[in-house]
Amino acid sequence: MARRKSRVMTEETEAELDLTPMLDVVFILLIFFIVTSVFVKEPGVEVARPETEIVEEEKPTLLIAVTAQGEIWVNRRVYDMANVRNALEQLLEENPRAEAMIQGDQGAPVGIVLDLQEMLLEDLEVETVMISTERS
Repeated sequence: MARRKSRVMTEETEAELDLTPMLDVVFILLIFFIVTSVFVKEPGVEVARPETEIVEEEKPTLLIAVTAQGEIWVNRRVYDMANVRNALEQLLEENPRAEAMIQGDQGAPVGIVLDLQEMLLEDLEVETVMISTERS
């Protein structure tokens, strides 16, 4: 009698997986993460930084900005130190309980910022004066 070939394969074939596409995807992801990562630059020395009090909800009603060139901005206008007092007095007449915030540029002259703080606290008697130290 003749034997029929069975429908089930008796020989086992080795199944091989081609890992080349998977390796390509892994290398592309690796390159993507390396290119998009931000490397932290350290100065090389440990510096003791001053502690600041962080106010969660800062909603000042009077904003004063000092640029790196020493310009003083109040209500979208530039003032010099001699004229800024009159502008601040007018704003304080409108809102006597105003809270002030001085935003100094990184290169702003510290003397101007401190003079403004002193003027607001002592001369104009503003209760709350904040100096913004947060970088945006």
